[in-house]
Amino acid sequence: MYRILCLLLLMVCLPFAALFARQATSDTWYLLKPDRVFDGETMHTNWQVLVKNNRIEAAGSNITQLPAGVQVVELKGTTLLPGLIEGHSHLFLHPYNEVSWNNQVLKESRVERVARATVHAQKTLLAGFTTVRDLGTEGAGYDDVGLKQAIEKNVIIGPRMLIATRAIVATGSYGPKELSYEIETPIGAAVADGAEGLTREVRAQIGNGADLIKVYADYRWGLNGQAAPTFTEEELRKVVEIAQSSGRPVVAHASTAEGMRRAVMAGITTIEHGDGATSEVYRLMKKHNVALCPTLAAGDAILQYGGWKKGTAEEPERIRAKRKSFKAALDAGVTICMGGDVGVFPHGDNAREMEMMVEYGMKPVDVLRSATSVNADVFRISEKVGRIKAGMLADIVVVDGNPAEDISRVRQVRLVMKDGIIYKQ
Repeated sequence: MYRILCLLLLMVCLPFAALFARQATSDTWYLLKPDRVFDGETMHTNWQVLVKNNRIEAAGSNITQLPAGVQVVELKGTTLLPGLIEGHSHLFLHPYNEVSWNNQVLKESRVERVARATVHAQKTLLAGFTTVRDLGTEGAGYDDVGLKQAIEKNVIIGPRMLIATRAIVATGSYGPKELSYEIETPIGAAVADGAEGLTREVRAQIGNGADLIKVYADYRWGLNGQAAPTFTEEELRKVVEIAQSSGRPVVAHASTAEGMRRAVMAGITTIEHGDGATSEVYRLMKKHNVALCPTLAAGDAILQYGGWKKGTAEEPERIRAKRKSFKAALDAGVTICMGGDVGVFPHGDNAREMEMMVEYGMKPVDVLRSATSVNADVFRISEKVGRIKAGMLADIVVVDGNPAEDISRVRQVRLVMKDGIIYKQ
C-alpha cells in the first residue's frame, strides 16, 4: 500500500514539477545593440543592454557572456534611452480645438471619456512614454484609478501611471462657469476649504487610490478673470501635512508669484506652469528644492487654437513672457521637469514639450535628463525607472539618430519596451 501511495503521489507531482522546471528555464532574454545609449544622465557609445524578463540585467560595453536563447536586436543608427516620463498629462482630456474644456466636462459621458482615455494611453506608450504623471481627471472622478488598474492587469496597453485622481480646488474658484449662477454646475475637480474640509478630501483621495495630491494654489477667479491665489498658506500646509503622513507628495497648479510663494513655503514638491514667476520666487524654489514643470506646449497650443499663426505672425505677449520666465528658472538653477500638460494638445505628441524646452533655451541633453532621470527623482520612482542600469525595470525606448544633437529625433521611435515586453518594433 505504501508503495502504491508513493507511486500515485509521484504521478500527481511529476507534471507540476515539470511545469515548474519549464517556468524556471523559460526566462526571456534580449540583447539590444544600438549605436549609443543615454543612461538617463550621460551618453555612451558602443554600449549594449541585456534584458532578462522585466528587468535590465546589464548595460555597458563589456557584455560578453550571453545566456542561451538570447534574442539579439540589432539597432544600427539608433540611440537607446530609458522609457520617457511624461510629467504632466491629462489622459481624460483631448485637444481643446476639438471640444472645449467646458464641453468635455459638461457634455461628454463618463463612458466616452474612459474610452478616449484608453486610446490616449495606448498612443502615449507607443510614442515612447512608458510612465505618466496624470494630474487630474477633470470631472471624471476616480476613473483614472480604474484606467491604471486596467493597464496593470494587461486589459489594455498603456504607460505606468502616477495618478492625482480628482485634484482639489477652493470653493468658487474653478469651472465650468458658463452656465447661469442659478444652475448647479458639475465642477472639474473636488471642492474643499479649511483645515477640516481639506483633511477630509485629501484622505478620501488617498483612500480611493491617489498616488499624489494636486491642489490649485491659484486660478482665474480674480477681478476681471485674472489669476489670483485661492488657498491660504495655512490651508496648503494642511494639505501637505496630511499627504506627507501617508508618504505622498503634493503638487500645485500655480501661475502667480504669490500662489507659487505660498505653495513653496507650504512644502509643495512641484509647481505646475509657473507663468508669472519672479526671480525671487525662483530663488525660493531653488532654496527649498521645489521643481518646476513649465508646460510650455499647453500655452503655445491654446494660443494657436485662438488664431495665432506660429512661425509667421509675431509672438503674442504671453509667449514672450513665458520665454522670459523659463529662462529665469534656468538661470536660477531650478530643477526642471518635463511635462507638457498633454491633453490640451494631442496625446502621443508628448515630444512637443521637449522640442519647446530646447527652443526656449535648454540643451537637448538636459531635456533628455528632465524626461528620464530628473522626473524619476522628483516623482520618487527612481528606484524603478528613469535610468539604464542593472536592476532597473526594463522600460526602454529606442529612437533613430542622436536626440542629444537633435531633440526632434525622440519622435522617430524605433522600439518601445515596457516591463520587458516589446510593444513597438
